[in-house]
Amino acid sequence: MRAIRVATSGGPEVMELAEVEAPEPAARQLLVEVAAIGVNFIDTYQRSGLYRMSLPFTPGSEGAGRVVAVGPEVTGFAVGDRVAWAMTPGSYAERALVPQESAVRVPDAVDDRTAAAALLQGMTAHYLVTSTHPVRTGETALVHAAAGGMGLLLTQLVKSLGGNVIGTVSTAEKEALARQAGADEVVRYTEVDVAEEVRDLTDGRGVDVVYDGVGASTFDASLASLRPRGLLALYGAASGPVPPVDPQRLNSAGSVFLTRPSLAHHILTREELEWRAGQVFEWIGTGVLDIRVGATYPLAEARRAHEDLEGRRTTGKVLLLP
Repeated sequence: MRAIRVATSGGPEVMELAEVEAPEPAARQLLVEVAAIGVNFIDTYQRSGLYRMSLPFTPGSEGAGRVVAVGPEVTGFAVGDRVAWAMTPGSYAERALVPQESAVRVPDAVDDRTAAAALLQGMTAHYLVTSTHPVRTGETALVHAAAGGMGLLLTQLVKSLGGNVIGTVSTAEKEALARQAGADEVVRYTEVDVAEEVRDLTDGRGVDVVYDGVGASTFDASLASLRPRGLLALYGAASGPVPPVDPQRLNSAGSVFLTRPSLAHHILTREELEWRAGQVFEWIGTGVLDIRVGATYPLAEARRAHEDLEGRRTTGKVLLLP
């Protein structure tokens, strides 16, 4: 089968398409014919070496497809089932091994591309608005990169929970997408000081929560945009990792809270995985969430997909198609 392989850490050019031996499922594993692969910033962190991986490896942690074989001791899944997964390495391939503990069934009403586009980012958005900071009616959230895959999901979910959204974007096209998703106000970070604009839009109060997946380039503005005792949820580092922070800055900003959550710690049990995934698929089915696939690339063009994602040339979700 064909798979993307990374032999050394570095830029997008280190990813190469290779012919590899098709895997066989071991105990409690599913072998899945991959229909669509979700591309996420964590893939770029692993490829670059920011997150260390054992080399060589096949990148990718999210996808959807059909089960073509099952290993011993598998229960609850059978050949022919449609499944999706997140946080499972080796997804940039025509076939992937998925532990049964990580697989979730895809409802008939959700197609493979939507399932692959929705699960990792959808469950991330789910824990951010239900667990990290449960959004309450009337609260205001600042959502960075509001036209990206995560930004569009967060905007829709905050609005569905009765909150207000101030989104940051870089272009008029992205502003239109953020507003279509429900953003009440949109700030072009290329044109104004974000924190000052947020203060103006909130009559000097600041926002209740900041959802920041950008990292280094937005961290200062995020802190400065919070109300006293507000929360900054730093869930990613698209612009690079945030340098070490003096805790006194949290006091100076208004006794604010800072957390760095991750999806892995929010799907620790099978029950929690099924709850979050089930709600994401339910929201898609009822129209609460509209999953926007902004770009698709053949598996062989994984390098270009990473270049466009890191270059902020994409909107919505990016998929690879084997």
